[in-house]
Amino acid sequence: MTKQSAKLDDPAISDKAARPQRKKTPENIMPEPILRNPGHDKIEEIRQELRLHQTELEMQNEELRRSQEILELARAKYFNFYNLAPVGYFTINAQGVVLEVNLTACNLLGATRERLLNQPFTKFIIPDDQDIYYMFNKQILSNHAPLMCELRMAFEDNIPFWVNIKATNVVNVESGEMLRYIVMSDITKSREAAEHLQETLQEIKRLKDKLKDENLYLLEEINLIHSHKNIIGNSEAICAVLKQVEQVAPSDSRVLIQGETGTGKELIAHAIHNLSPRKQSLMIKVNCAALPPTLIESELFGREKGAFTGALSKQLGRFELADGSTIFLDEIDSLPLELQAKLLRVLECGEFERLGSSLTMKVDVRIIAATNCDLAAVVKAGGFREDLFYRLNVFQIIVPPLRDRREDIMPLVWSFVQEFSARMGKRIESIPQKTAEVLQAYSWPGNIRELKNVTERAMIITTGAVLHLDVPNVVSINTGPPKTLEEMERLHIIEALNATGWQVSGKGGAAEILGINPKTLGSRMQKLGIQRKRKNA
Repeated sequence: MTKQSAKLDDPAISDKAARPQRKKTPENIMPEPILRNPGHDKIEEIRQELRLHQTELEMQNEELRRSQEILELARAKYFNFYNLAPVGYFTINAQGVVLEVNLTACNLLGATRERLLNQPFTKFIIPDDQDIYYMFNKQILSNHAPLMCELRMAFEDNIPFWVNIKATNVVNVESGEMLRYIVMSDITKSREAAEHLQETLQEIKRLKDKLKDENLYLLEEINLIHSHKNIIGNSEAICAVLKQVEQVAPSDSRVLIQGETGTGKELIAHAIHNLSPRKQSLMIKVNCAALPPTLIESELFGREKGAFTGALSKQLGRFELADGSTIFLDEIDSLPLELQAKLLRVLECGEFERLGSSLTMKVDVRIIAATNCDLAAVVKAGGFREDLFYRLNVFQIIVPPLRDRREDIMPLVWSFVQEFSARMGKRIESIPQKTAEVLQAYSWPGNIRELKNVTERAMIITTGAVLHLDVPNVVSINTGPPKTLEEMERLHIIEALNATGWQVSGKGGAAEILGINPKTLGSRMQKLGIQRKRKNA
């Protein structure tokens, strides 16, 4: 088909050709409508949105850039806070494996971060303190609040150090895994200082309590040591006693020492203690006759604060002080019956309670008892428990009176002279033979104690190198026809009573002059029938 035929065949062209053509005039010309492309408007709208999004994106990028700068600064700051903090930080998982650790913790443990990561946290706790962490771990698992404990840590062979650890359990939001944050503080110095202070305070308190309780008789102990460094005498009687001391000393057996007042029963007790395995500790002494009945229980067994009116503080008893050592119960016959049962329990099982307390104390004490009377006779009279007597009377030693060992009198005098010479600054070279004879002839009812007092008085008034014992009582007793020992003793006691205005006890009393216990003097006066004659009104 040709182009011409095609045009003719076109309906539009053929129709236009067939239709008569009208000439266009200004009046009949109509304006053609403006056709708008819808796609063009949509594109423009999209362009506008893109420009807006681009502007927002640029703003967001700028904000993100600023945030990144702030984050970098925060990270640097966090690095300093975390790694250079004064405490160690650990992050461990539920299995106790270290996931993260800061530089301070590494420095404390003396290891690099790489060597600590992926290690069990318990590996850094010393074996002796593993139980502490085990109990701590159980508490943490049952308690969501932060908890603390103190234990010792070390890495490999490094020196252990004390730490305070504070742990908190948290759940990782992203993984749901339970983590534990641990803060570790080195408290070695403060702990050591606190322990040292506590030990010091305890030691001070112990020494203070012991000194306070020992103060009542410590001076007596010192005087005894200075007065009798050794038991003086070579008589057959005293040698027999010393042999008994050597026999019983190595054991823990109870000993009952019997003898008149002033014979040296306490000195024998010291000799037993000093030869025993307990000699490193101080022997504790209790004079049962010197303590009021209302106080003897608290003195022996101790008391709690407020146990009775006037008990303003806790007091250790003598048995507590004697734990591991020896206790010497002098004049045991004076112990009240109600306390004898409590003493019997101590002898049987080593147990007692402080006054005002239900807590049972247990002690290891060797008991040495002494009496100046026939304790078996006191038992028969009902003044002493028979069962207690038999438990005390395991090994009996009877100390002879001075009148039964007269050959020891002058050696004893010379031992006293040496003691007083050093104290008074005097030098004694001799004692007249007549004085020695007088001393050896006297019965010495006050025994060694009285002999010492006579020697001391003579030393006070002597000015030269010759000791003249000014003992008018002794001399007057020995004047005239010979008398029995009882008559001599009776006259000696009466003269002492006359010299003191018949004051038996107290400072300057007859008992002090004679060097015997007031109770013993009263007993001797009753036995010898000594009574003060009263003038008729």
